[in-house]
Amino acid sequence: MTPLPKRKVSKGRRDRRRAHDALTARNLVACPNCGDMRLPHHVCPNCGYYKGREVVDVERE
Repeated sequence: MTPLPKRKVSKGRRDRRRAHDALTARNLVACPNCGDMRLPHHVCPNCGYYKGREVVDVERE
């Protein structure tokens, strides 16, 4: 047989354990070239620029 809990875990104890499980929002910054929001220290997915120069050629539709 598998072990079972001896007592019911109270709502307070359960919720305190889960206090650090919440998701946090991504930290987005505005691209200085196109103004679109992007992750810091990443190439802009909209225009392909990073640190003032074009790094990736983005195809336009």
